[in-house]
Amino acid sequence: MQRILVVDDAEINRELLRNMLEDEYAVETAEDGEEALHKLQGRLRETAAVLLDLQMPKMDGFAVIEALRERGWMQKVPVLIISSEHGAEVEGRCFALGVLDFIHKPFESSIIKNRIKNTIELFDYKNRLEQKVEEQAVTLEQQRQIIRMQAEKLSEEKSFNRLMMEYQAAIMEVETRFHVLNAELSQEYNRNPVESIKSRLKSPESIYEKLRRKGYPVTVESIRENLSDVAGLRVICSFPDDIYRLAELFVRQGAVILLSRKDYIKHPKSNGYRSLHLILNVPIFLLQEKKYMKVEVQFRTIAMDFWASLEHKLKYKKNVDNTEEIVRQLKNCADSIEALDYQMQDIRNRIDKSLSADDGY
Repeated sequence: MQRILVVDDAEINRELLRNMLEDEYAVETAEDGEEALHKLQGRLRETAAVLLDLQMPKMDGFAVIEALRERGWMQKVPVLIISSEHGAEVEGRCFALGVLDFIHKPFESSIIKNRIKNTIELFDYKNRLEQKVEEQAVTLEQQRQIIRMQAEKLSEEKSFNRLMMEYQAAIMEVETRFHVLNAELSQEYNRNPVESIKSRLKSPESIYEKLRRKGYPVTVESIRENLSDVAGLRVICSFPDDIYRLAELFVRQGAVILLSRKDYIKHPKSNGYRSLHLILNVPIFLLQEKKYMKVEVQFRTIAMDFWASLEHKLKYKKNVDNTEEIVRQLKNCADSIEALDYQMQDIRNRIDKSLSADDGY
């Protein structure tokens, strides 16, 4: 039988609860807070619940709760208050301190039994759920350790470092071409369509994890064949039409091969994400050979990029409050950003048209 500890300075209440519960539980009693703490000491695991009165001499119910909290026992045994108090302030204070239920005197047998049973079951379920989460966290950390170890081994291979050098060369090739395009367009139209260019090379840990997740072998050839985003660039533009113009001009350049194109600007993701993605095969020129390397290029406006960085934080941060509401607000912001981008583009076009008329064109 599960053990219940009843803590009340009135003997009649202790015996009344004993008589109600002794058919289903092993009932132990304490007449004050000090005795209750003494009886819990060493027998916490055996105790299914504590029924605690608030008004007691020597050490009242609130003092007992504080003592339980200091010892960390509130997480190990559920506490139910048994009291004649009916004030919302008192009940609120108890719940804020971690009490799971509040039972008012006088007692009614069926209500007492059901509320104790429900509290014990919910407390047990909560503990099992927390234990499962902790076990999963340990498993995930072990998996991360394995990934880190395997990634370290991978990064020590000469062939892997050679491949990373080639991807870095491809990034430099693409970045240089965009800078040249930007400079030429600046001469032609008296403005710079490229606001900034950001580049990144995927880490060994990220490469290893993605190969394993997709079921590919962890080899240098597998990286080359199966991953298209090891080398990545993000081209930030002022206006949407700059994105399409730059993408078209870049792909038309000699020796660049377009492998895939995903337009999340015209067809946004459900969360509001907008960007133009290109997977390119780009030539690099080495000492002994010319080689093609895959590079992912993402085009965004300034506002799209700001939005994406904020959404990225939400995706990878844990314990964020009101996640659903934030997701909804981000979607609304994405829609507003789209409208603003095209409104600003229209204003720029009107300004450019006026300047052309003034110049006699």
